[in-house]
Amino acid sequence: MTMPEIDVTTFEELKRISGADFINELVDTFLDDAPKLIAELRSALVGRDADSFRRAAHSLKSNSATFGAQRLAELSRELELLGRQNRLGETGDRLGELERSFQVVAEELKGLQA
Repeated sequence: MTMPEIDVTTFEELKRISGADFINELVDTFLDDAPKLIAELRSALVGRDADSFRRAAHSLKSNSATFGAQRLAELSRELELLGRQNRLGETGDRLGELERSFQVVAEELKGLQA
């Protein structure tokens, strides 16, 4: 069995602090925003726009960490760093890996919603 993408302890603590209704809104917003940020990453990569790439990766990193999606946050952090250093040519398959991680995170978050 693979490790879950979401740190349930982090998620449950957020839920406890913010309440079930609010966390459901947060999850819905994240599930809506993350694909847009991933599309921005792809577009910025194609356009070699390191600053837009960095900003999108930073937003995705912060949003992922909020829910305890540690792997997604770490991949986003790596991409943010490459954008900051204007090293977009070194992204390799990190963006594909990030997209796959997001798909798993999205399913887990839907399952955790009250």
